[in-house]
Amino acid sequence: MDRRLFLNQSTRVALTAALLPAVACQTTPDKPTADAPAGAPAAEATAGTGAADNFELQELTVADLQDRMAKGTETARSLSEKYLARIKALNEAGPMLRAVIETNPDALTIADGLDKERKAGKLRGPLHGIPVLIKDNIDSGDQMMTTAGAAALIGHKAKQDAFIVQKLRTAGAVLLGKTNLSEWANFRSSHSVSGWSSRGRQTRNPYALDRSTSGSSSGSGAAASANLCAIAIGTETDGSVVSPSAVNGLVGLKPTVGLLSRSGIIPISSTQDTAGPMARTVRDAAILLGALAGPDPADPARLPIPQGRLTDYTAFLKPDALKGQRLGVEKSHLNGPPAVAALLKEAVAALKAQGATIVEVELNKLVNPLGEAEFEVLLYEFKDGVNKYLANAGASMKNLADVIAYNKAHAAEAMPFFQQETLIRAEATDGLNNPKYKAAVQKTVTGASQAIDGLLKTQQLNAIIGVTTGPAWCIDWVNGDYSTGVDFSSPAAMAGYPHLTVPMGQVLGLPVGLSFVGSAYQEGLLLALGYAYEQATHKRAAPKLLPTVQA
Repeated sequence: MDRRLFLNQSTRVALTAALLPAVACQTTPDKPTADAPAGAPAAEATAGTGAADNFELQELTVADLQDRMAKGTETARSLSEKYLARIKALNEAGPMLRAVIETNPDALTIADGLDKERKAGKLRGPLHGIPVLIKDNIDSGDQMMTTAGAAALIGHKAKQDAFIVQKLRTAGAVLLGKTNLSEWANFRSSHSVSGWSSRGRQTRNPYALDRSTSGSSSGSGAAASANLCAIAIGTETDGSVVSPSAVNGLVGLKPTVGLLSRSGIIPISSTQDTAGPMARTVRDAAILLGALAGPDPADPARLPIPQGRLTDYTAFLKPDALKGQRLGVEKSHLNGPPAVAALLKEAVAALKAQGATIVEVELNKLVNPLGEAEFEVLLYEFKDGVNKYLANAGASMKNLADVIAYNKAHAAEAMPFFQQETLIRAEATDGLNNPKYKAAVQKTVTGASQAIDGLLKTQQLNAIIGVTTGPAWCIDWVNGDYSTGVDFSSPAAMAGYPHLTVPMGQVLGLPVGLSFVGSAYQEGLLLALGYAYEQATHKRAAPKLLPTVQA
């Protein structure tokens, strides 16, 4: 969920003025007080020293892992065991990343079965034996729970796999566990804290433990970045894949709405929701996207999938893909916070050096006025979607009203830092036949899609670039999330169009991402552009689990 929707202009300006202090955050989860409320860490975290990480699988790609399994130096089981051991060392001990909310008790059994298939000469594809983590709002029909991070849903186990989890299993991946998230995908409060859930508590940024992971796919971002898995899956309504990918130094792709099924995923918006890959390289993101993509008859996606589309997105990945491309750059970001603007200008120079032509555009100016209408859409669709999900889930909560009542009755556990005013506003909506809702959908979808397509056409552009979001802000349980000056998630989110983020560099050791936005079903093009930029710049740097920002 885009934080911009929850912050009034005066608050954004005031908080942005204190952008990126080179000191520890004043409100730090690493040093809880004796009377810290429920949900706070139980002990002080042990931070890293900045020394090289000696993890055996550190920064290895899907291809690297496949090569090891092909040579017999690793198996699906040995890879899973090593990632599980790393989760145990870093998740609830050491730096206490709290990126993983639950590991899969069936993971090693799944891995053993895939190793038997490999030994028998059967390979399912590039994900065969690869350990993957998924966000805890995605159903898995196994021993793990699906809770959206909410204490109200603890104990709920899905009856069957989500459609994309079925595809993941068919592709031969090992479902290693589920990741923590901003509770209810960050659609609970106007003062929410990204990465915090009443079930999983506070996820920490592996680059600086007192900084936010963003959200709502917070755990997926931190886990993939800290090498707790090979690749991860997040979900996005507005910014929830690309923002945590950017601040955790990852490649993240929010696909066109409809490319990936939403069946079996706890929803916010039928208009904007989608799952998406989060990985350390563009190629790994492309591999995961290909495994997940495909039509689901049970998902009435707003944008119909064109017939005959490729599913091997790695075919688009060519180092010279930027040559002859014409890209628009968001003008406001060139004049944003100086350190971030400097990274963008450096990226523009790199794109030009690879043969791209860059022109300035003002996409945010066209889309920002649609924010209030977007929030109205989400309020209506959240109640409708959650009620439908819970009605058939077999959970103890049967509807949104039950969740609100549970949180009120268990406030110390469920709401120690922020309340549930967004849930209450959603509960007050009166159905998708309301003319106010229909007008808001028309305004946001049409406005955002026309803004993107209009610029692409009139300026003869292949894609539009900008800063995904500012560097990670301090985890602040008192005031909630705040902006660090820039954001680029809403245009593609409202339109339902694809959005790719790729590491662009760091500010005081905090990653910043470069966004590539295109029209519907242009994932292949965006991956090609992002890959060419990645190969020319190599800006991904592994986190060092430092306690705070270093000057």
